[in-house]
Amino acid sequence: MSSDAFCSSRAAARELANLYVQQGDPKGWFDMLYRRAGGEAAVIPWADLRPNPHVVEWLSRAALPPRPRPRRALVVGCGLGDDAELLASLGWSVVAFDISPEAIRWARQRFPRSQVDYRAVDLFQAPVEWQRQFDLVVEAYTLQVLPPALRALAIPLVADWTAVGGLLILVARGREESDPPGQMPWPLTQREVRAFVTAGLDCQIFEDYMDREEPAVRRFRALFGRVEEG
Repeated sequence: MSSDAFCSSRAAARELANLYVQQGDPKGWFDMLYRRAGGEAAVIPWADLRPNPHVVEWLSRAALPPRPRPRRALVVGCGLGDDAELLASLGWSVVAFDISPEAIRWARQRFPRSQVDYRAVDLFQAPVEWQRQFDLVVEAYTLQVLPPALRALAIPLVADWTAVGGLLILVARGREESDPPGQMPWPLTQREVRAFVTAGLDCQIFEDYMDREEPAVRRFRALFGRVEEG
């Protein structure tokens, strides 16, 4: 996608998000964006049709412990499914969800023989049986498209899906507390990222770096774990 097209798609997404926020429905715009796209992934600013490179880089060097059973992974806000398919190709048993039914339909269409369990689920109404059931939870770019008030509510919910002995990898734009909050996608602060510790996880790795985009974007990548109880 050209830089002009990307800027145009992001501007359209921001306009749609602002409209729904003003109407008191800060989550309703996601499905509308996918439906408006009409099958054109270029309209979705985060749909690169490839796995998230920051997740790929982490996986390439992660020393994941062997499990006595098939490892279960949960992909939060899976979009068109690329991260989920990558994990499935590596042998994970994957559940991937998105609030948008259209995104899930699209992902299933892209990967008709997929082993991924794709589901249309609102993060705030997720199945109770997901609690502490996943060996790996992947959260890349979902929290940053939620307004701050919803983000604060979402963090403990996402943390709670991590099993004892499991891991949670988070990737997001980053900013300082003193920086302006910016526009959607709203960058996270270190305090927000470390709220996963308050939610019961241990922070094992925290990375603050500039990515390789043009222009470069500040990213936070953090790895959390839930230690053995007792």
